[in-house]
Amino acid sequence: MAEIGIVGGAGYTAGELIRILLNHKKVNINFIYSTSNAGNKIAKIHQDLIDVTDIEFTQNINFNVDVLFLCLGHGNSKSFLENNKFSDSTKIIDLSNDFRLINDKNFENKKFVYGLPELQSKTIKKAAYIANPGCFATAIQLAILPLATNNLLKEDIHVNAVTGATGAGTSLSKTTHFTWRDNNFSHYKSFTHQHLGEINQTVNQLQSNFNSEINFIPNRGNFSRGIFATAYTKFDGKIEEAKELYTDFYKDAAFTFISEDPIHLKQVVNTNKCLIHLLKHNNKLLITSTIDNLIKGASGQAVHNMNLMLGFNETEGLNLKGTYF
Repeated sequence: MAEIGIVGGAGYTAGELIRILLNHKKVNINFIYSTSNAGNKIAKIHQDLIDVTDIEFTQNINFNVDVLFLCLGHGNSKSFLENNKFSDSTKIIDLSNDFRLINDKNFENKKFVYGLPELQSKTIKKAAYIANPGCFATAIQLAILPLATNNLLKEDIHVNAVTGATGAGTSLSKTTHFTWRDNNFSHYKSFTHQHLGEINQTVNQLQSNFNSEINFIPNRGNFSRGIFATAYTKFDGKIEEAKELYTDFYKDAAFTFISEDPIHLKQVVNTNKCLIHLLKHNNKLLITSTIDNLIKGASGQAVHNMNLMLGFNETEGLNLKGTYF
């Protein structure tokens, strides 16, 4: 059994991570670190875990665990690692954006690998430190990876994506209150969202001659969880060629699937799946991509990375049943 440590256990992604790991047959949760909740039972915060576990939050850290998950706010993982020295054998998976970009990937001789399994599973298997991708970045990259890999991005990419309220985390703000979010819709950080950095980084690594724009409009939806993204760009081939391209690219992917029928959000909520649908209109290819932001966009992908790093079956603990109705 692999011993697991979790730092920052009170947020939405941590709750999903705990739930997944409690049902993972090859790991044991050694500790869940939280300064604000130390001594409280996990189920007091994550109430879906009532009668599932008696684990309590703690301020004690085991610096020799096999795997450490960092579920801290953006900017806090780096400072935590500066102040807490773990064993050289401890593998680290960071769910924040602290180590996703090339300039940030190296930290005190720790080389963080960008953990998008569909992009570089072989590298992840050999890695000791993983920077887990962002949720929007996951949905959008999976939509365009096959095109970038084959040097088929010729012009600007236009992306419109909607996320549920959990994408904003547990801290309250004007736009996360129920009375604001319910029966409402809005865009934010248009053209400037922080996930564009990692998306552009991946595209440029795959297709170095890409010098067009990725025009990304993020939207707030009035639902709890999930991301529904539509992206379109110029594509000179036929729709059959596009489908063959995508099907071949994801033929060995454990969780990403190409759908012949139009897709919708309820197909992926509470699962680690990404569904993709393709549509050709004149010279434009429309790619629709949908994921659960908390699972495939965060905690499920982190466990997928852990499975690869530890040599487990990559689907271990992640055959999650969705909630279609």
